[in-house]
Amino acid sequence: MRTGATRGHLHLRAPGTSLVLDCTGDRLPRVLHWGDDLGDTGDTGDTGLAELATASAARQMSNTLDLPVPLSLLPEHSAGWLGTPGLTGHRDGADFSTSFTVRSIRTVRTPDLPEAHQLTVDAVDEHARLGLVLEIELTPSGLVRQRATVTNRDTGERPYVLDGLLLTLPVPAHATEILDLTGRHVRERSPQRHEFTLGTHLRENRRGRTGTDATLLHLAGERGFGFRTGQVWGLHVAWSGNHRTLAERTPAGVSLLGGGETLLSGEVLLAGGESYTSPWIIGSYGHGLDEVAGRFHRHLRARTYHPRRPRPVTLNTWEAVYFQQDLGKLTALADAAAEVGAERFVLDDGWFKGRRNDRAGLGDWYVDETVWPDGLRPLVDHVRALGLEFGLWVEPEMVNPDSDLARAHPEWILATGGRLPPESRQQQVLDLGHAGAYDHLLERLDALVTEYAIDYLKWDHNRDLVEAGHSPTGAAGVHAQTAAAYRLLDELRARHPELEIESCSSGGGRIDLGILERTDRVWTSDCIDALERQQIQRWTGLLLPPELLGAHVGSPVAHTTGRAHALDFRAGTALFGHFGIEWDLTAADPAERAGLAEWVAAYKELRPLLHTGTAVHGDHPDPALWVHGVVAPDRSRALYALVQTATSVMSPAGQVRLPGLDSDARYQVRPHRPGDRPEGPHRSDPPWWERPDGVELTGRMLAVAGVRAPTLFPERLVLVEARRL
Repeated sequence: MRTGATRGHLHLRAPGTSLVLDCTGDRLPRVLHWGDDLGDTGDTGDTGLAELATASAARQMSNTLDLPVPLSLLPEHSAGWLGTPGLTGHRDGADFSTSFTVRSIRTVRTPDLPEAHQLTVDAVDEHARLGLVLEIELTPSGLVRQRATVTNRDTGERPYVLDGLLLTLPVPAHATEILDLTGRHVRERSPQRHEFTLGTHLRENRRGRTGTDATLLHLAGERGFGFRTGQVWGLHVAWSGNHRTLAERTPAGVSLLGGGETLLSGEVLLAGGESYTSPWIIGSYGHGLDEVAGRFHRHLRARTYHPRRPRPVTLNTWEAVYFQQDLGKLTALADAAAEVGAERFVLDDGWFKGRRNDRAGLGDWYVDETVWPDGLRPLVDHVRALGLEFGLWVEPEMVNPDSDLARAHPEWILATGGRLPPESRQQQVLDLGHAGAYDHLLERLDALVTEYAIDYLKWDHNRDLVEAGHSPTGAAGVHAQTAAAYRLLDELRARHPELEIESCSSGGGRIDLGILERTDRVWTSDCIDALERQQIQRWTGLLLPPELLGAHVGSPVAHTTGRAHALDFRAGTALFGHFGIEWDLTAADPAERAGLAEWVAAYKELRPLLHTGTAVHGDHPDPALWVHGVVAPDRSRALYALVQTATSVMSPAGQVRLPGLDSDARYQVRPHRPGDRPEGPHRSDPPWWERPDGVELTGRMLAVAGVRAPTLFPERLVLVEARRL
């Protein structure tokens, strides 16, 4: 690792992408280019990049400022920027506008990727008495990560009221469409797409958690961009509390993506010497959405703490028993789980004191002796004797008013104005900013994990934060709550390094790269209807690789939609995630259990590929037929799902292209069990499907011409494998 001081122009490179920064002068760095790799710029000193700066400089127009307006990573009103400002705040109404002067820029180059940089920019505004540290890096996977730390340098008694901090990345004019995501409970990650017009497209979350309607990624791209086509730029805010992202375009021709934490009024007051550090704001560029997603996936997989061992088949008890917990029923369920090949058994809600429904008990994290007179030990021992890991559901950040904890410590509830917030699911939110509340939760969780040697916690968070005030002051407390939740998770993991934790929040309501610093997977949605899950998993995969997406096989009739699906569709959908089961197997007949066992065996055989390979999606012209898959890192093997989501206007089905393979290699392509049983309105399957050895084609042929798809009934899928010869 090499460090040094620098000024001038910097070219940060990773495979397929470049970030060029203008660090000349004493103003904050400006981005000259973020996008395709520019290659070797042929610099003699700084000449090549300086020429790029000259070539991209704006002209002065009528009725504009006399000097060009630079757009820095932290846009400043003082530089003439009249769009959304980077830093907003004041000190008793003054110092509302900053003008930072760069004092030093330190760079770090890593030996494994010399072109990648980490920059630390130290700046100060002497008049406003503020310090600023910008951290910018281009990761080996090609992500642009940046965050900022603001420090109040005033030694007086007046605090600096920080209202907001926004970091930006510019995008070019040919990014003319915006794609982001919205949703609700059991319908998360629904895409919405529209023109990138003049003005500001703001997505702001004030739910106190990431939220089921979170953007996940705010994307701008060339018109008609798809998974494999078009240049795309995306931005993610790695924070689990209130946050905002925006896409902004000005009449002066400037276009940008920006993001940061949404701060409530008075939430961050910086006394002299105090600092605020923003979340990481992360940008990804690629040709098509698959490449944008792939940068996130490679970055996550490169983490030292990324889950390495095979992701165990997980049976969760919720939809099997709900609150009706009984040792006999649960041991029988564990037996059935072991029979089909499950590797982890998770006891869901209902095990703790007073928890017979969702109206009471949250906060009283003691085993309910009326249901479990001998504690959880008999169940835990039975589960472990079967060779399964044991997991437990908790919702530590919440409390029911009908609980011993709430009655003993009403001051531990987030509230303001001398009133309680409206209830949701008959629960309120514990104020983790209270040392007593924090210590109580840490003690209870630590004790439970220790007593039962728990392998896995399903950590839930089932309501939005409304009027989240910290008592006794009533000051806004979402920022402190989020930071405290992070500390709680970090401390518990430090005490129990082998413990795995799932982020669950009304299903998929807390999915972001902040919480993923501390957890091992997410519960993608409370909806496990396979048709809904096809879309939910498709779009959640823009950020997370398959091994982090909890994906379970539900009962034949979906709990959340009432829709019925065949086992192959349910299991084939769950296959492309961290596979699990959410089904009362004691009520399943022998044929259903045998069929599920076949899919479990297939998952175990395929997970080395599914959880290390590159996720790909075909831009198929028929909206009723989706193509997605995973290609091995060396492109020696791939598995694709052909998914009929609805009836098609075309019959028989046409050619489907299989992307991501080595263009010059030859592949054997054939159906893969158990997804090799096409059900559809046809008299015969395509000829290649019926051949024992399938068909042999080059990767280029498969990507350009493809193969004929079987004609399927709606809500069916088949699996296709490609192996390099």
